[in-house]
Amino acid sequence: MAPLILSEALRDADLAVGVASTGLDPHGSGDYWQSYGFGDLTESAQVRRDALARLLPRLAVADRYALEERFLRVRGDLRTYRIHLGSGNILMEPNDAYLCIVPRGTGDQVFLPFEEDGGMLSIIISKAFLLAADTAINDPSITRQIHP
Repeated sequence: MAPLILSEALRDADLAVGVASTGLDPHGSGDYWQSYGFGDLTESAQVRRDALARLLPRLAVADRYALEERFLRVRGDLRTYRIHLGSGNILMEPNDAYLCIVPRGTGDQVFLPFEEDGGMLSIIISKAFLLAADTAINDPSITRQIHP
């Protein structure tokens, strides 16, 4: 088999497996979803964490962010949020309620080299900026979840 054909076939197989995964399902449940959504970080997520560690102190609102082992903690005015660095899933404090924010996919994306989940760094950063200014959010699908 020609290398290009093999490469494309393997890429298609990877895409099929990734799309079929229940790990990113915002309505997921069970052990697999919990471990994927909030568990240990993959190698890509650890590289993402390192990139954020260098980026966050340079931001004007750096005092609103704190990097933890598996999460980026974001202090908004209404709540504090924890964004998982692997999945981009969000938990709200004080009770770890799940916050579902589905990215629209428009706009610029920041990719890390070899980032297997294509653009997760952009998703995490955009969620962090959005949640740091949580009083300015006017999307009812999000405000319904944030307001206690």
